[in-house]
Amino acid sequence: MEITNYITTDFKAIDSQETIATVKDFFMELNYSHFPVLEEGVFIGSIASDDIETFDNDKKVTDYKYTLEPFFARTDSIWIEVLEIFAKNHTNLAPVLDQNNNYVGYYEIEDIMSFFHQTPFLKEPGKIIKVKKGAMDYSMSQITQIVESNNGKLLGLFISESDLNNIEVTIKINLGAINEIVQTFRRYGYEITSDHHEDNYINTLKERSDYLDKYLNM
Repeated sequence: MEITNYITTDFKAIDSQETIATVKDFFMELNYSHFPVLEEGVFIGSIASDDIETFDNDKKVTDYKYTLEPFFARTDSIWIEVLEIFAKNHTNLAPVLDQNNNYVGYYEIEDIMSFFHQTPFLKEPGKIIKVKKGAMDYSMSQITQIVESNNGKLLGLFISESDLNNIEVTIKINLGAINEIVQTFRRYGYEITSDHHEDNYINTLKERSDYLDKYLNM
């Protein structure tokens, strides 16, 4: 299914000439963080439900045009770009424009997450490996090469955590020997931040630790 199948027009966009009182009633009935606003049929931004609480009921939306937020998705945006729009703008609704800037509808976060759940990364069975390395030292191409050189087949990978010093990458594979892949990552200086029963290195450390505990308690 194409992500554009999730574009909806269940509720028409807010006209800039609507009163603030009317828009407040709209937000009270529907759990949206934002909603698109049109002026003479042209998208001019989204009004935020949090902002509108402080607005004068008797005024019109156009009186607060300066508060509208300009984010939107395109009809040809891929799903990861749409997810980024939701995340960056802390919204549960994203307006959608075509390539001629015509407003065509909106995405809801629940629908996009449903689409995400149908991707092979989540839908297909597989195993997750999390690796961490210095922000200046990690390489996506190297990570891919390590997995594939050990006969692993990638379902996907993404940066799951980052700061100024380190990057953590989450990898999902559906083929390959986990232990060999994990050991290869260690040889290339990656820290393994996920737990794996197949990890011989960790299992050996645990066995040595158990033996040491028994020896000290004799």
